[in-house]
Amino acid sequence: MIGKEIQLPFYVKAILLIIGLFAFTAILYIAQDIIVPLIFAILIAILLHPVVNFLVRRKINRVVAISITLLLTFIVVASFTGLVFSQASRFSESWPLLVDKFTVILNQTTSWISGYFDINPHKIDAWIAKTKSELIDTSGSAIGQTLVNVGSVVMVLLLVPLYVFLILFYHPLLRDFIRKIFAKSDPLQVNEIVTQTKTVIQRYLLGLFIEAVLVAAMDISALLILGIDYAILLGIMGALLNVIPYIGGIVAVAMPMIIALVTKDSAWYAFYVLAAYYAIQLIDNNFIVIKIVASKVRINALFSIIVVLVGNALWGIPGMFLSLPLLAIVKVIFDHIEPLKPWGFLLGDTMPSILKVKLKFNKPKNQAV
Repeated sequence: MIGKEIQLPFYVKAILLIIGLFAFTAILYIAQDIIVPLIFAILIAILLHPVVNFLVRRKINRVVAISITLLLTFIVVASFTGLVFSQASRFSESWPLLVDKFTVILNQTTSWISGYFDINPHKIDAWIAKTKSELIDTSGSAIGQTLVNVGSVVMVLLLVPLYVFLILFYHPLLRDFIRKIFAKSDPLQVNEIVTQTKTVIQRYLLGLFIEAVLVAAMDISALLILGIDYAILLGIMGALLNVIPYIGGIVAVAMPMIIALVTKDSAWYAFYVLAAYYAIQLIDNNFIVIKIVASKVRINALFSIIVVLVGNALWGIPGMFLSLPLLAIVKVIFDHIEPLKPWGFLLGDTMPSILKVKLKFNKPKNQAV
């Protein structure tokens, strides 16, 4: 019958949904070399857009305003990258020595374990020698692999600024394009979704940047006070890893603890590092995140961990950093579309009152809920 809506059975809808998700995930994985730089460019463009608008309002030509903004951004990023590479180069030169010192610690530990658990020390020594060889070989192969991938990294670094420039330049065109696509929908709702999405991304990324700077400063200060080698590199890496929720914090504290064990005479320095990082995490979680980051977007811990793992499986390390901003965008969209609001509520961290839930389900059936 013409005009009659076709009602599909639930199992057909479920199968179509699974097939659609599988196809979408396959596209994201296969086209990651195109999608990942483009997403980074979109996020950076949204973050820099207020600066461009500020310059344009000062009667500066739009192309010139974009060029000035990108030049200032490039100077900041290049300075930061140069600092990290100089520290990483110093660290790589000391890598074989660190492996040797770590081997000595392992030998001492082996003697204690073999005596306490009555294990043949020769088996443990053979395993340590093999592990040491693999560590050095892995280090060399990793450096070689890094050099091989420099070409692709340089290409991405060239593409992202170009994407950012074009997105900023064509911002009015892209904005009107989105409005025309949803012209038949509620224009006010569409404008609100677009505006809030852009605002959430800007504030969220700015909040993450401020958090990373503050955490890096605290990490570096703590490591310098304790006299831990490579304090600047470890502090910066710890701040960057801290952006990845829960998982990053564990890796961030493990690295300086290992360096402390290898380079210091007393193992207590590793515990001092752990205590310092724990105090920094308390400050970060109870003040910085609440005041700066969480006020911009609130996503519960369960989906934060899941989306980070999914991002890593799809796109590796870049996916781990992109996962939370993308999930924040999805939550904003869900929160402004009536049929999707329950999903937006599920992604958030607003816990319903347990007392209200109990009262709701314990009411007699003849009473209105």
